[in-house]
Amino acid sequence: MSYHSGTIHTVRFSSSGKFLASGADDKIVCVYTLDPNAPPHAATFGTNEAPPIENWRIFRRLIGHDNDVQDLGWSYDSSILVSVGLDSKVVVWSGHTFEKLKTISAHQSHVKGLTFDPANKYFATASDDRTVKIFRFTPPGPNSSAHDQTNNFMLEKTISAPFVASPLTTYFRRCSWSPDGNHIAAANAVNGPVSSVAIINRGSWDGDIHLIGHEGPVEVCAFSPRLFSKHPIENLPRGANGQLQSNLVTVIACAGQDKALSIWITSNPRPLLITQELAVKSISDLAWSPDGKNLFVTSLDGSITTVVFEEGELGHGVSMEENEKALAKFGGGRRGAGIVEGPEGLLLEDRSREGEIRGVEGRMGALMGDITGTTAPPTNGDVQPARPDHSTSNGVSSVRNDQSGNRDDQKQQDAKDPHAEKLERLKQRVTITKDGKKRIAPLLVSSSATGESSLPRSQLMASMSHVAGTMNDGPKTILDLSKPFDGLPKGGLAALLLGNKRKLAPSEGDDEGHIQKKVAVASQNGATPILLNTVDGLTPAHTKASDSGPVPTPEFIRPAVVNPSLLTSQVRLAVPKVRAHVTSGTSDRADQGTQTQSSAEAGVNGTSGSAVQTDLVFEARNPIGPSPTGRQEDHEPARLAVTRRGQPLWQDFLPKSVLLLAGSPEFWAAACEDGALYTWTPAGRRMINAMVLESQPVIMESRDSWLLCITAVGMCYVWDVKTLSAPHPPVSLAPVLDIAIYSLQAHATKAPAVTSARLNSEGRIVVTLTNGDGYAYSPSLFAWQRLSEVWWAVGSQYWNTADSSVGNLSSSVKQSERHQATANVSAGVIPYLERQTTNETLLRGRAYFLQRLVKQILPREGFEGFESSVSIAHLENRVAAAMMLGAREEFKMYLYMYAKRLGAEGLKTKVEELLGGLLGGIYEEPLTDQEPSTGPKPGIEDRNWKNSTKRLCGWPRKELLKGVVLILGKHRDLQRITLPYSKVLKITEDDTDHDDAMET
Repeated sequence: MSYHSGTIHTVRFSSSGKFLASGADDKIVCVYTLDPNAPPHAATFGTNEAPPIENWRIFRRLIGHDNDVQDLGWSYDSSILVSVGLDSKVVVWSGHTFEKLKTISAHQSHVKGLTFDPANKYFATASDDRTVKIFRFTPPGPNSSAHDQTNNFMLEKTISAPFVASPLTTYFRRCSWSPDGNHIAAANAVNGPVSSVAIINRGSWDGDIHLIGHEGPVEVCAFSPRLFSKHPIENLPRGANGQLQSNLVTVIACAGQDKALSIWITSNPRPLLITQELAVKSISDLAWSPDGKNLFVTSLDGSITTVVFEEGELGHGVSMEENEKALAKFGGGRRGAGIVEGPEGLLLEDRSREGEIRGVEGRMGALMGDITGTTAPPTNGDVQPARPDHSTSNGVSSVRNDQSGNRDDQKQQDAKDPHAEKLERLKQRVTITKDGKKRIAPLLVSSSATGESSLPRSQLMASMSHVAGTMNDGPKTILDLSKPFDGLPKGGLAALLLGNKRKLAPSEGDDEGHIQKKVAVASQNGATPILLNTVDGLTPAHTKASDSGPVPTPEFIRPAVVNPSLLTSQVRLAVPKVRAHVTSGTSDRADQGTQTQSSAEAGVNGTSGSAVQTDLVFEARNPIGPSPTGRQEDHEPARLAVTRRGQPLWQDFLPKSVLLLAGSPEFWAAACEDGALYTWTPAGRRMINAMVLESQPVIMESRDSWLLCITAVGMCYVWDVKTLSAPHPPVSLAPVLDIAIYSLQAHATKAPAVTSARLNSEGRIVVTLTNGDGYAYSPSLFAWQRLSEVWWAVGSQYWNTADSSVGNLSSSVKQSERHQATANVSAGVIPYLERQTTNETLLRGRAYFLQRLVKQILPREGFEGFESSVSIAHLENRVAAAMMLGAREEFKMYLYMYAKRLGAEGLKTKVEELLGGLLGGIYEEPLTDQEPSTGPKPGIEDRNWKNSTKRLCGWPRKELLKGVVLILGKHRDLQRITLPYSKVLKITEDDTDHDDAMET
């Protein structure tokens, strides 16, 4: 194979054996694949070489380095390929599409070595800047793009102590990771003035062990892929779980500029073998055979030497299962291929992989500029300008033979892309030079320097209709929340708390705390001491003879949780100041609640959303002059008026000053400083009598026919002004503000501030705080539910992202049926809350110590599965939140992400439970003709796993079950669970129906 134009420095097979990669000093990485056809020629013309036996053809040429490529490495699951070179760059390529995922410029000099962790958690690079850097990564999916991997491949540790005085004359620094995952062998280290090989321990990343014996610098190290024991495997003792109780050892080979080869074994402090003058020039690379019995040595003199070890010479090799058991403590998720469960299992496996292969080919076609792909529905998340005669699928455009394209041409021209218009304005920007001449400033339109993919970004977005004129219901562009309240201060609405925890009241003559000690002693054995909840605190109860007749209530007794409507409240929110002029704007269109993300998030930090069109303006003017009667309590009335584009519609007067205004196309509302709340119809007719609240309103929001009002004592009221009813009783913000963790003291304690409180189209309250938490109130449970928190942000691998490999799922629901839904309930709420958590914690440094804690416990024993467990819990939290809110598009997205992770982890019990929950009562009764095709209205009926309907969160259960079975079908160890469901759904019977092969 002569595809390089320069000297080849490294050649590496992928772990799957499907690909071969090579790097050379022509700055190119070539990827080859084995062609099953015979070679096209017998031998190279003009040479005496033997004819080729295998036909390896070029598959991809990867361009990303600016200098020689020195080393390559594949991850152990072949999901990524990493190349390093003399340009000081570490380039990460996708192992599926071979798209450049990330370029890491962490080194300050030439990078000359690379090795991967067999547990598939880290990779290490060695450089002439005298450091070895450890990078943590999560294996990307088949359809992942550069944008998905922004927070992946992060630097974990920089090791420099063993290499402070290492020479810079070596051509390579090839390091190696032990097969049990415990150690890294780093070449070209020094121990004082002597060249050595540093053994770096995993987790602590310190190098206190050195292999000394070479006269010159060591350029290459290579661990044998097998573990060895001193005695035959059949004679080794085993524990109750079948695991070997004998200590297994590793074998490592070292070579370098002194042209000597040394073989070390971890149970012996001295080398097992030293071979001098093995080659004429320096040894450049080492490679072991898979069984660990043969070692291949290459040299700069062009020779390849094979070292063969006899049976038992290095020890007795154990099976690869022992490697897997050794890696299990590090969370190595590599599982066996499993045994196929009959021909149906093979059919299910093929059907499961069809969609995945189709998605990969789509991305590869987009990368190669192929525009002749097959017609497919647009992917879940690709928002692109509408074209009259084209549809898009995963970045690949395809021509549609649709007769309606000409009819919709005019509609599509009217709905122009605002981003395209902005880009056009930038292109035509006129500037004036120093000599006074006008010039059009050029605009560089390129994505090569940004590190982001030019393909559509895989974010959490619902499927976009390719029919012109239909509504785009993507959660990325549609946020089902009311307009942000522009009356909040920049740091959020301040809150003060009088906590629920009570302290012992101070007692006279008890300076040494005897009463507190007695209470503590009484509580040790599980007993509950009887205490009185007095005004000053908790006091021990005293025995007292019962009085005859009714016992009067003592004056010093009060409830543990004070009703906020009383004089003293445990929650106190900041009250807005009385302004001379209060305004609120809205649109007179009925779909004003359907906002774009930019307009919906505008004004969160105190600025009004100027992007929202305000056809109607509701304004109130409070009196500013002195009282005309001379009494302080007498003031002029407040004037209220509604105007449409400057023309007055109606006017009214209120006796008290107005604090807040709110409005929608269905009503107007005003809150006064005396706690009274008034409502009007759009024409200015008063709807109901004034509602009097217990304290001043501090936040007021409106959405459609819903009205939210939060008072200064933290009570949240929600009304439906159309039906004049409330979905639930007033609820307090006290649980959301963490009142349970604060002690009741004489003075109030500062609590997290409220950054936003908004309504969705169902009247659900959504609240965000400065501590990063996001909450929603559940009317069915009568409780607040935490949907987003910083714990997921620092511990989950899925934080603030959507997996693109399941983000491209194509639904089998017809487009006409999908758009029959009246509203996008809760669309975009969960991503909005997660972005708020990121902004309030990670970007402002408030989660610094929690991040340090998580980083420290990851390598510790007992926390090997921490990252995986937190990630799965985060996905379960997302699924539950989407079901509670009724966010159908996000529910399906998160459900498929969850199913994919369960399949990768092999969690059989959770998979079985998930499939059973999705099955429900699908085949108990057929659907009647009277039942609407869209299922029940967004509500409570279909928002729990045990409901008796044929739908789950707005989706047909059969469709969700089929999608999950197809995702899990490729995992053979789960086929005993998935095959019965595939037979019931008839997935493997109809091979001609390709609609079942969903893109996974």
